[in-house]
Amino acid sequence: MMIMCRRATELMSQRLDRPLAWPERISLRFHLSMCGACSQCNRQFDLLHEAGKRFEPAAQEQEQE
Repeated sequence: MMIMCRRATELMSQRLDRPLAWPERISLRFHLSMCGACSQCNRQFDLLHEAGKRFEPAAQEQEQE
């Protein structure tokens, strides 16, 4: 059974914080292969996550000053 978009979004967010269990990964991959809106959302999650990692060292330096 295919998961709904709301659950897919939850899994997209959670995968940035913890490894997903294999049933979660499979469900998410299947959903993303069928849902263009969630695929776009997933790409945006990835971009935001990468951008956050780039700015994290600068924020830590400012805290130390």
